Amino acid sequence: MYHIPKLLLLLAFSLSLATPCLAASDQAKEKRWADQITDSLMDGEACQLKVGATPFLGLFTKASGPSTGRAVIIVHGMGAHPNWAEVIRPLRVGLAEHGWSTLSIQMPVLPNGAGLKDYVPLFDEVTPRIDAAVDMLKKRGNKTIILIGHSLGATMSAWYLANKTKPGIKGAVFIGLGSSDIDPKTDNLLSLSKITLPVLDIYGSRDLGNVLSTREDRKSVAVRAGNKSYRQIQVEGADHFFTGMQDSLVRHVYGWLRSHFVKKPR
Repeated sequence: MYHIPKLLLLLAFSLSLATPCLAASDQAKEKRWADQITDSLMDGEACQLKVGATPFLGLFTKASGPSTGRAVIIVHGMGAHPNWAEVIRPLRVGLAEHGWSTLSIQMPVLPNGAGLKDYVPLFDEVTPRIDAAVDMLKKRGNKTIILIGHSLGATMSAWYLANKTKPGIKGAVFIGLGSSDIDPKTDNLLSLSKITLPVLDIYGSRDLGNVLSTREDRKSVAVRAGNKSYRQIQVEGADHFFTGMQDSLVRHVYGWLRSHFVKKPR
């Protein structure tokens, strides 16, 4: 009478051993990417940031011209890295040419095939990584720091700002921001209801369905939250990765940064 339950218990245990643990970033994958990026880097400098004893890659690109004390932190999307060809590299290089130092950081990643739900436990690694980036930029003399996130990186950035009492961040740019109710951490409507910093919510007219279907909700939530510095822009013809429209993305982001955080000469 006890054989069946024991058999089920053994089966469950065997399955648990066969199922990979997705509760932490894939450090081996991070290291491979860091080595590859560092060896082939053309713009900026690779630097090592740390959370405790755990290192992660950052790509710092100094602003052209005299120091302005202004910088952005760039947070990539799911399964990507800080020199990703679409969205990330164009911003980290292009904004530096417009007087903004950039720090693009490696966020937690999982093996290929992982989905949004798999990434939820990794949000615990988001805050210390962004905090480390803020600290580095401050030590380099930057007083105006803006957080820029794309796709899942936008979700992580929104969650960070919504739950950080004193983030050391002056504003945020969310690129391709949707929303998901699978967990409060991925519920960007909830996050936007808590953010009062200046926000640029930018997306393409050919963006992902979830981004397009929640655009009015995102705007309404920001208005109800009393965020008078929330702005939403749709870029005609752009897809989720701004394919073939990277220059347009940089122009829109830089234009918003300039209008909000650069004092006009008298």
